[in-house]
Amino acid sequence: MLGWSVTFLLVALVAALFGFGGIASASAGIAQILFFIFLALFVFTLIARAVRS
Repeated sequence: MLGWSVTFLLVALVAALFGFGGIASASAGIAQILFFIFLALFVFTLIARAVRS
């Protein structure tokens, strides 16, 4: 999931470089959502692993 987030971030940067503001904004938004989902799942996994051990 982190890989997808980085991919959308790169798409947003390239789109912004070429002046496609709408695509850049949408890609940055998707990258941000995916990153926060990844972060939440990562923290949940760390807590679950600590409780199990």
